[in-house]
Amino acid sequence: MPRDLLRSAEHRLVLPPIDHGAIALMVEAVTGGVPTRRLDDALLRTLDIGDLPVALRNVRSADDGIDAIARVLSQKADYLESGPSLDELHGYGAARDWGLALAQDLNDYRAGRIDWSDIDNRGLLLSGPPGVGKTSFAKALAKSARVPLVATSVAEWNSANYMSGTLQAIREAFSRARAQAPCLLFIDELDGISDRTQIRGEYVQYWTQIVNLFLELLAGVEERPGVVVVAATNHPDRIDAAVKRAGRLDREIAIEKPDVATLDRIFRHHLGAETLPDISLAPVALAARGRTGADVESFVRRARGRARRGGRELLLADLMAEVRDDAPQLSSDDRRRIAIHEAGHAVACRALGFHDAIVDVSLSDAGGLLVMTQQITGCSTLPQLEAMLTVILSGRAAERICLGEASIGAGGRANSDLERATTIARDIEARYGLGALGPVLVDVSATDLLIPNGLLEQVAKRLRAAEERARVLLEDHRKQVEAIAAALEAEGYLAGAEIERLLATAASPSTPNSEGRR
Repeated sequence: MPRDLLRSAEHRLVLPPIDHGAIALMVEAVTGGVPTRRLDDALLRTLDIGDLPVALRNVRSADDGIDAIARVLSQKADYLESGPSLDELHGYGAARDWGLALAQDLNDYRAGRIDWSDIDNRGLLLSGPPGVGKTSFAKALAKSARVPLVATSVAEWNSANYMSGTLQAIREAFSRARAQAPCLLFIDELDGISDRTQIRGEYVQYWTQIVNLFLELLAGVEERPGVVVVAATNHPDRIDAAVKRAGRLDREIAIEKPDVATLDRIFRHHLGAETLPDISLAPVALAARGRTGADVESFVRRARGRARRGGRELLLADLMAEVRDDAPQLSSDDRRRIAIHEAGHAVACRALGFHDAIVDVSLSDAGGLLVMTQQITGCSTLPQLEAMLTVILSGRAAERICLGEASIGAGGRANSDLERATTIARDIEARYGLGALGPVLVDVSATDLLIPNGLLEQVAKRLRAAEERARVLLEDHRKQVEAIAAALEAEGYLAGAEIERLLATAASPSTPNSEGRR
């Protein structure tokens, strides 16, 4: 309220929240009777005045009135947001865990079991590529927490006329959220607010005022009790660093594109239990590898339309046709080669001690992919890096052993085997202080391998040595390579446990020698 308006008021009345006595009086006024039982305290805390006419419109007795109010309040969250709750969604990983913990905290806060200051999950920056479900996450979180969702976006703020309109739109978004607390304030496209360190020219003052106001409202977390802020962005690197400081959006979680197993569950979610109930969805999940949950929803919707226009029930072929979108399928020879390539990676992982890191391996029309959790950290050593190089180049080595020559599939694109291996070998020489140059750090990019003189030769030498190690290793484990390749070619997908089982049962007679060399 404006300060001077408050000063001019002769009286200030503070209305208490609706209590059990007020409920009893309203029920008596409607029914003419006095209720003999009370509303549950936890439900009473969720009640607002608009719930009463909904609940009491057709009741005949006082106790029926209490039951009607309880029923309306219990079902209240079902009308806040449509769609699934958070525990029904798949592929959100750490974001889902964060959201479920927040939902429990908000339920406890609304019930009076904890204070606002006890809730630690009060701000989240959600990042990820388009289509991974950031907006769906916010809706599902609001439904799970049984609170209203106040949704806005930076694009909406910037659509206002002049800077004053943008500032007012930001204030109104936070004001709406405070009025509905406890609630979730969702801000989409947060990267639309510029990073002050990157602003230049005539727009510096304009954006600085907008960013400063946003930071002020974010920092006033104690002045907006019950309001949790979740912001989404496709470009977390463009967010002003001050937005991520403690007390603001101090938790950042990235949502990745779903893996094959998660895509399988997402397809099932959108199809429902009644559609294709006994049909495995693994083939379409494999074909959709690299796509998002939004893509899956679109595939299912278009496949239903295809079946409806054909006057028949939905078939797996309808889904596959939408996913492939007339893309060419792998020939049998190409499928065999890719299966051998990925089998080489899997066998090398196990032989070099990385078997616990294998998540899965898959084969689709887009190619093959081995997913593993092994990462380079500050504690990685030269032997560990060389083992990773061997694993990365073992796909080419497997092709040479089983098919006589390697294809170009290991290179030619970003994030290919050769690109990743070259980056690691370059960093060993120029950044990690473990190469021929000794303990120095040379700032080079991927296009600067010729500087300093001799770096390219050292990188190539290291990569040739890694591929030779892979060749010797897989020669000793050829039977395992062929077993994994055959299973992958037939099934299209192998989980980590299945890979381990196949490797164990197909152990070659020369395994003890290779184990000793390792």
